Amino acid sequence: MASIDRLLVANRGEIACRVMRTCRALGIETVAVYSEADRAAAHVAIADQAYAIGPARASESYLRQDAILDAAARGGAQAIHPGYGFLSENAGFAQAVQEAGLTWIGPRPESIRDMGDKQRARELAIAAGVPVVPGSGRFETGALDGIAQSADAVGYPLLVKAVAGGGGIGMRRVDQADGLMAVVEASQSMAAKAFGNGAVFLERYIPRARHVEIQVFGFGDGNAVHLYERDCSLQRRYQKIIEESPAPGLPAATRARMAQAAVDLCRATRYLGVGTVEFIVDAASFDFYFLEMNTRIQVEHPVTEMITGRDLVAMQIDLARGNLAMPEQDAIAASGHAIECRLYAEDPKRMFMPSPGRLTVFRPPAGLPGIRVDSGYREGDEITPFYDPMVAKLIAHGPDRDTARRRAADALRQFPVEGIRNNRDFLIACLEHPAFAAGDVHTGFVDLHGKGLC
Repeated sequence: MASIDRLLVANRGEIACRVMRTCRALGIETVAVYSEADRAAAHVAIADQAYAIGPARASESYLRQDAILDAAARGGAQAIHPGYGFLSENAGFAQAVQEAGLTWIGPRPESIRDMGDKQRARELAIAAGVPVVPGSGRFETGALDGIAQSADAVGYPLLVKAVAGGGGIGMRRVDQADGLMAVVEASQSMAAKAFGNGAVFLERYIPRARHVEIQVFGFGDGNAVHLYERDCSLQRRYQKIIEESPAPGLPAATRARMAQAAVDLCRATRYLGVGTVEFIVDAASFDFYFLEMNTRIQVEHPVTEMITGRDLVAMQIDLARGNLAMPEQDAIAASGHAIECRLYAEDPKRMFMPSPGRLTVFRPPAGLPGIRVDSGYREGDEITPFYDPMVAKLIAHGPDRDTARRRAADALRQFPVEGIRNNRDFLIACLEHPAFAAGDVHTGFVDLHGKGLC
C-alpha cells in the first residue's frame, strides 16, 4: 500500500485543475509545475505548492522529465499523476518515476509501451480474440519495399497511420494508388517530428464509420471491469469535439460485445488502472474493430463520471494506495445520458485554426441543472500559442439524450466567451442539427454538414 499525502500533477490547464480538485477531496496536498507562460495559470493558483520547470515551449518544460522529477523531490511529493497528453503515455517517464521511489498514477510502463505502439497493440488485440481493422505491417522511414502491394491487399481507400502517437497526427487518407507514396512520406515526416518515430502502417478506411470507445479499469491481476461506452464520432481533423454516452442507436448486442472485447483485452494483458479501448464501428453493419488503447485518463472521462457517478481520478489514486476493492461488473450502474462539448480557441470558419489571445470575457454558467464545466482558465487569462487550444469542457447530463442535448446547447448559450475566436456557436449548431438530434452521428458528420454549421 502506497502512502500518498502529497501528489505532483505533471500537467497544466484543465486536467491539472481537475486532478487537484479530487486530491483536495481526498485530503491530498498538491504540487503544480509550470512553464514561464503559465506562471499565473489557474492550476498554479489552486495547488499547495508550485515550481517553475522551464520556458514556454513544452519541449523545454512540460516534457522535461528531469525538471518534473526535481520538482517532485523539492515539493516532497510521493506520487505523480500525468493527466493526459505530454508525458502521460511515456513509458520511460513512468519507469523513471518508479525508479525515483515515487508512485506512478497510471498503468505499468510495459503496458504503456505495448499500447503506444499501434502495431504491437493490434497483435495483442488479435491474441485476445478482439477483431481489428484489416491492415498492413509497419513501414519504417526509408524502408518502403512492398508497400504498394500491401496497399493493394488492404484495398482503397485506406488510411496511412503513424505507429506512435495519436490525436490524428500522421494519419491521412489515400483514395488511389498514384497518391500513396507522397502521403506515406508526408505522414512519416510528420510522425517523426511529433513523436520521434516515423514508422507508419496502412489500415482499411471505413467510409461511414463511428468512433466508439469503452472505458475500462484493470486491477493488474487479470481482472477488469468496464464503465460503459462513449461515442466520440463527432470530430474535426480526426480530433474529437463532442462525446456522449450511451452511444445513440447502438444495438444492445453490439454494445455488449464491444464491452466484453475491451475487458478481454485488459484481462489478457493484465492491465492496471484506467484505460480506454477505442473501436471503429461500421455505421451500416455495426461490425466493430479495435483501433487502439489509450493508457491514461481521457479528455472525455467526465461523460463516464456523469452517467456512473464514479470519480475516475479518485479510483486511480485509491488503486495506487491499495484502497480500491474490485467492484462487481453488475454493481457498476449507468444512469441517463451525458454529452461533453469541447470549447476551443479556434476559428471554425478558417479550418479550425487556433486563435490565441486574452479571454476578456469568460463566464462559465453556474447553477444550471445537470451541467458541469471543467476548465483551466479564468476571465483575463491569456490563451497562448504554445499548447492545445482547448479552453473548457461543458458536460450536460439528463435522464435521456434529448434532455442532455438541449441542456448542453442552452448552457453554451449562457457561456459568454470574448477576446478570442472560438467554436461555441459551432458546437450549438452541431447539437441542434436535425441529423445530430436524430442520433445520425459518424466521423464524417462535420465534413458532410460543415457549411451549415459555421
